[in-house]
Amino acid sequence: MAFIQTEFPGLIIFEPAVWEDERGYFFESYNHQLFEKAGLSYQFVQDNESRSSFGVLRGLHYQLAPYAQAKLVRVLEGEVLDVVVDLRKGSPTYGKSFSITLSGENKKQLMIPRGFAHGFIVKSPQAVFFYKCDNYYSKEHETGIIYNDKSLNIDWELKEEELIISPKDKVLPGFEEAPNNFSMNDETPELAPREHFN
Repeated sequence: MAFIQTEFPGLIIFEPAVWEDERGYFFESYNHQLFEKAGLSYQFVQDNESRSSFGVLRGLHYQLAPYAQAKLVRVLEGEVLDVVVDLRKGSPTYGKSFSITLSGENKKQLMIPRGFAHGFIVKSPQAVFFYKCDNYYSKEHETGIIYNDKSLNIDWELKEEELIISPKDKVLPGFEEAPNNFSMNDETPELAPREHFN
């Protein structure tokens, strides 16, 4: 299994080892001990799954502290462009976005620590998106950032007329106006030295 540190502190790409033969494939999508050895000590309490069609854009969503959520996200079927924005004041990547293609084929996962807004757009006819959360959903603490915020300038890789966005997501505030109580001083797990998890 490979854990890859991005330039965003605590934002980790996880590439599981996959065994394939004429019958199909097998892999461990999550192993708590291996994550702990890598310095990623999360206690997941909720799993979520969604199915979406081509052009559906969900996001950018997050929950404010103390109900902030770290998420381990992956795609079971289809392909999405997954996007996060660093909201942690004091972070070297504060206000910057990161994107990665996740698919049922590449089986990559993204470990998103607390303090990030998250969203994705479906690039295949259908996609099944799955994620683990380390905190429960709280309607009172949920918020987000509008997908087309000019200061973030995110490339969603599809034409505007192809996007399918919920009425709720269309009225989210901009980056500067969105509520934010995150700080880089909050605990962010770091990857352990490579010899600890290879």
